[in-house]
Amino acid sequence: MVEEFAQQEQNETQDEDGYVLSPRVISAILFAVETQDQAKLIDLMEPLHAADIADLLEQVNAFDRRRLVELYGRELDGEILSEVDDGIREEVIALMRPEVLAEAVRDLESDDVVDLIEDLEDDAKEAILASLEDADRVVVEQSLSYPEFSAGRLMQREVVMGPEHWNVGEAIDFMRETEGLPEDFYHMVITNPLMHPIGHVTLGKILGAPRSQLLRDILEPGFRTFRVDESESDVAYAFNQYHMISAPVVDDDGRVIGVITIDDAMNVLDEEHEEDIMRLAGVGDGTLSDRVSETVKQRLPWLAVNLMTAIMASLVIAQFEATITALVALAVLMPIVASMGGNAGTQALTVAVRAIATRDLTGANVWRVIRREVLVGLVNGLIFAVIMGAVGMIWFGSPALGLVISTAMVINLVVAGLAGIGVPVVLERIGVDPALASGAFVTTVTDIVGFFAFLGLAATFLL
Repeated sequence: MVEEFAQQEQNETQDEDGYVLSPRVISAILFAVETQDQAKLIDLMEPLHAADIADLLEQVNAFDRRRLVELYGRELDGEILSEVDDGIREEVIALMRPEVLAEAVRDLESDDVVDLIEDLEDDAKEAILASLEDADRVVVEQSLSYPEFSAGRLMQREVVMGPEHWNVGEAIDFMRETEGLPEDFYHMVITNPLMHPIGHVTLGKILGAPRSQLLRDILEPGFRTFRVDESESDVAYAFNQYHMISAPVVDDDGRVIGVITIDDAMNVLDEEHEEDIMRLAGVGDGTLSDRVSETVKQRLPWLAVNLMTAIMASLVIAQFEATITALVALAVLMPIVASMGGNAGTQALTVAVRAIATRDLTGANVWRVIRREVLVGLVNGLIFAVIMGAVGMIWFGSPALGLVISTAMVINLVVAGLAGIGVPVVLERIGVDPALASGAFVTTVTDIVGFFAFLGLAATFLL
C-alpha cells in the first residue's frame, strides 16, 4: 500500500512538475526517517529512480541526510552514489558502513567506479578501492593512472570482443555463455590476432543475420577508435559530430583496452556546457551543495575583476565631470547607453563561446560571423537610436540631446557586436578559455566606449 502511494505520487509529480519529487513524498520519507521506520522508508524509496534518490539526498539538510543514509542501509547502491552531486558524495560515502559501501560499488562498471572516486579525497578513495575485489581494483587503478580528462579515464574496461574469423552463430553462443558481460553494450568489437580492432558489429545486425554469416562481412561503416591519451572533449565532439554509439579505445600499440559509450560521451558534453555557462557568469564550478566559504572563494576573484573594470569605466566618467555638472540630463541617460551595449555584447559573446565550444566557429567563417554581428549591432543601434532620440526630445525637450544619445547608441551597439565576437576569438587563439575571461573584457569595452561616446559627443555638441 505504501509502495503504491509512493508510485502514484511519483507519477503525479512527473505529469505536473517536470519530473521532480513531490513534497508529499519527501515529507513521507522524512517522517519515516524521524520515526526510524526502516521498512516504511524502503517501501517509499523502492519505486524511485536512482537519480530521484540522489536529488533527495541533495535537497535535505545534513542532519536528515545522515539519518536517512544510516537508516536506508544496504539499499543505498552504487548507481545512487554515481548520481549524487560531487559536493556531497564524499559526505555520503563517509556515512556508509564499509560492508555497505563494498556492496554498493561491486556491481558498477569500471568507468562508473573511476568517475565515482577520481575527485574524492585520498581517505574516501582508499575506502572504495579497498572494497573492490583484487582484479577490479587493478583495473580501476590502471584507469586512474591515465591523464585526467582523457579517454583512458572515460572508458570502461569491460569490452565485448570477437575474432575476425567468427561467424554470427559463434558470436551469439559466446555472448550467451559468457558471464560478466557489461550491463549495457551496443557493439561487438572485431579484432585481428594482434588484438587490433578492425571494426565493430551492432547487436541488431548480429541478431538479424544468419548464423553462418561472417562478422567481418557485416561490419559497420564509419568505424573509429580513440587513443587512450586523447582528450575527452575531443572524444565527446566526435561522438556528437559523427552520431556514434560506442567506440573502442586503443593503447600505444593499437590494441583494444576499453570502450567508450554514448552515455559517457554525452555526460562530458553536458559537463562542458554547464561549465561554460557557470564561467560566463563568473561563478566557477560551484553547486548548490557547496559551503559558504567555498562559494565565496569561487566568486570573489571575479567580483574583484568586475570592480576593477567598473573603476576603469568610472575613470572615463570622471574625465567629463564638468560636462555632467553642466547638463544633469547626461547622468540620467548615460546608464542606458552602457546597459544596452553590455546586453548586446553579452548576446554576441554567448553565441561566440557556444560556437567555439562546438567548433562551429573556425578560421574559415570567423570574418563572416564578425561582419554579421557588426551589421546586427548597426541595425539594432539604428532602431534604438530612433527610440532614444525621441525620448531625448520628448523627455528633456532637446533635439540635440536626442541626436547625441542616438549616435552614441549606434556606436556602442556596433562595438558591442564586434567585441562580443572578437574578444572570445582572440582569447581562444592565445590559449585562454573564452568562457572564463570574455565577460569581463566585453563589459569593460562596452562600458568605456558607451560612456566615452555619449559624454564625448555631449561635450562637443551640447556645451
